[in-house]
Amino acid sequence: MSINFNQIDFYVMLYRMNKTHLTKTRFSNLELSDAIIKSLKQAGFIDCTPIQDKTLPLSLRGKDIAGQAQTGTGKTAAFLLATFQHLINDDSEKIKNPRALILAPTRELAIQIHKDALLLGKLLNLNYALIYGGTDYKKQLDSLKSDVDIIIGTPGRIIDFYRQNAFTLDNIQVSVLDEADRMFDLGFIKDIRFLLRRMPSAEKRLNMLFSATLSYKVTELAYEHMNNPVLVKIETEDVTSKAITQSAFCPANDQKIPLLLGLLIKHKPERCIVFVNTKRCAERLELYLDANDYKVAVLSGDVPQEKRQRLLNDFQNNKVNLMIATDVAARGLHIPAVSHVINYDLPQDVEDYVHRIGRTARFGASGVAFSFICEEYAYSMPDIEDFIGEKILVHAISEDVLAVDIKQPTKRPPGKNNYQGRKPNSAKKSPYKSRNQTKPKTTPATDNSKAKRADKITKMASIPENPQ
Repeated sequence: MSINFNQIDFYVMLYRMNKTHLTKTRFSNLELSDAIIKSLKQAGFIDCTPIQDKTLPLSLRGKDIAGQAQTGTGKTAAFLLATFQHLINDDSEKIKNPRALILAPTRELAIQIHKDALLLGKLLNLNYALIYGGTDYKKQLDSLKSDVDIIIGTPGRIIDFYRQNAFTLDNIQVSVLDEADRMFDLGFIKDIRFLLRRMPSAEKRLNMLFSATLSYKVTELAYEHMNNPVLVKIETEDVTSKAITQSAFCPANDQKIPLLLGLLIKHKPERCIVFVNTKRCAERLELYLDANDYKVAVLSGDVPQEKRQRLLNDFQNNKVNLMIATDVAARGLHIPAVSHVINYDLPQDVEDYVHRIGRTARFGASGVAFSFICEEYAYSMPDIEDFIGEKILVHAISEDVLAVDIKQPTKRPPGKNNYQGRKPNSAKKSPYKSRNQTKPKTTPATDNSKAKRADKITKMASIPENPQ
């Protein structure tokens, strides 16, 4: 019998849930089919989370939803269950597919939604197509040629296939936008409008929009392309989860690596994500951590999709328990049992802070978030505290928290460009000369003139006499 580590993590996560995370509303009391209820029980879902409790009674009756809740509170299940039930209720004599389109801003989020759909809908006779860029172009295109009920994917690749007439949007009955605010951040809004305008009118379909934040522009999109949506906000008073213990340190730049290693030694995190702002920093950290016997996975924007997915699987299956990531991984990743998040670099966008630390304390579990207020990114902290509405506790850096006897990488870490503009006195310096450049020898002008006259006489002597 093979062991499914993802399933084990899932049940561990359920075990760790706080009672306050769930409501008294049971899925069995909602207007869901017996097949869906049975799938939910097999997956371990009995009671609704607050976002599910507030949205499902409405969406199951055909009301459009614009929902806001913190990450890890069950938004995905909320829109998947409503989508499943809406398609099950389809009593058309001839079903024309695809009938539902679920859009996500990132490949990782699309993959996770697809996994959740397979888990929650495994007893349903529904077919899915997972569409995202970066890999498997022909395989994904061929998948659309089958009888697909639900398309899950990112906007760019979906539009690419749509323009090739690989599928039609004429029969869409359910449209879902997940992480809608991230769609704006990544510049997908034109693509979203392109797809929505080619579907049946909003009155003829069920529309759901979910996001960690419902900004003005997201709300405007909802009212423009949805049918009088009901706005549902959960825990709006708390931007960050109370289950996350947040604290910070103020290291000098040369203390950051000793501090990171010291925290890893002291806290021994079960599963930890270290966030950095640049690929160069990620590479430098990887070399130091590897030299000090830590096995790490590095996730940045230019990692090929197949390798990215392999790294995520290794992290989820406990083959690696330490990940270094840029903000490409800050959203859309559902990784169970992340115990610690470390902001090695403070994010420059305040919302990214919320999404970074939101990788821990998911589904009611507790978590720890450390942030380094270093010389380079210290300016971000006041804005972060204003945004989350609370002060973050700052610890003093004592000797016992800094690692000693740090092994240096055998490979030289990427250097840092310290150029800060031309210095005021730089113009007084002598001009640059190439290392191989030799100073030309100068001769007196009289010697040069004598040499030229001698050369001229020699040339004249070599000219043949005119026979005429």
